[in-house]
Amino acid sequence: MKQGWEVRKLGDVCELINRGVSPKYTETDGLIVLNQKCIRNHEVNYELARTHDSKVKPVSHEKLIQIGDVLINSTGTGTLGRVAQIRDEPNHATVDSHITIVRPLANVFYNDFFGYALILIEEEIAKRGEGCGGQTELARSTLKNEFNISYPKSLPEQQRIVAILDEAFAAITQAKANAEQNLRNAKELFESYLQSVFENKGEGWEEKSLKEVCAKITDGTHQTPKYFDDGVIFLSSKNVTSGKIDWNNIKYIDEKQHLEMHKRVAPKVGDILLAKNGTTGVAAMVDRDLVFDIYVSLAHIRVLDEVTPNFMLYFINSPAAKKQFNKRLKGIGVPNLHLEEIREVEISFPKSKDEQNILVQKLDALSTETKQLETIYQQKINDLDELKKSILQKAFAGELNTTALEV
Repeated sequence: MKQGWEVRKLGDVCELINRGVSPKYTETDGLIVLNQKCIRNHEVNYELARTHDSKVKPVSHEKLIQIGDVLINSTGTGTLGRVAQIRDEPNHATVDSHITIVRPLANVFYNDFFGYALILIEEEIAKRGEGCGGQTELARSTLKNEFNISYPKSLPEQQRIVAILDEAFAAITQAKANAEQNLRNAKELFESYLQSVFENKGEGWEEKSLKEVCAKITDGTHQTPKYFDDGVIFLSSKNVTSGKIDWNNIKYIDEKQHLEMHKRVAPKVGDILLAKNGTTGVAAMVDRDLVFDIYVSLAHIRVLDEVTPNFMLYFINSPAAKKQFNKRLKGIGVPNLHLEEIREVEISFPKSKDEQNILVQKLDALSTETKQLETIYQQKINDLDELKKSILQKAFAGELNTTALEV
């Protein structure tokens, strides 16, 4: 460790204020309560906060957040460990029982330096949750005793490091925003062309319902199967969230269940699977010669000779089809598409299969180009995230000696 620096346990250099309040919510004026949803990307979103009626249930003064406090999400799978520091006046606010307030000791830290110190260990915090049944929690004793903070004893040195980090991270944030916008633009370009294919119908096009151009539109078993460590592949809508089937995160059923399910549906190469529950209106083609079964959350579509499978797949994943699907969604809560509604969706297509194939070739080429751009921009975003981590690690190893960093 660099001279003039110290390493201390987190619990020795801060006050850990136990989980916040269990609020009595009100729609009228009251105390602002920050929850798990309010902590994103190391910032606090007050728009997602709720209001607590402190007249009904008072909140102790120590649980009112103040400038310099760091909020740590202390429960939940996927959200555990998320960190955000209060850098501006919090305006009479507290946190709910899912968040721990971590308050640095006076005169030990320059406030923003302490915030960066906890961002550095955010990923490690997320790994230390305990619990079962899908709910994980971060014990206060773990937070207090099992994480170290390194820092220069000089407050001006902490302030110098923060100035460098602020400048570097502002540049990273802007570069990441640009890459994310480029990523969205690439996707929107393809979506726009796909939409134009089915909206700007040319001569020799027909319009029919899916039931008129498909040999079969059905769904998988309506019974929840018993799963095994191996056996026959079993797919659900979770395996169809993009234009390709996810063959990696699969489940298995035994031969007995398989034989019964195959009486209803026996998918083969060239068939289309459409997610009709949860993430609806997303389809993928069966691209492997495998024996498998499907759940009720997937519709199974097999086309007749009028429309090629690839043309049908592009249609089902097009904005034109999604618009029709969205109008036909049923149910409250988790949306779902009923088979009779899917069968009534109307598709426009050229009578000539040669013309269908030409359009598919153009879409394939644009799709390939779009995916290449998406890969480039996503890698840029990943690289920027790694750069941010690298700069933080250097800062807290006492290796940030320059007055500026290039991004």
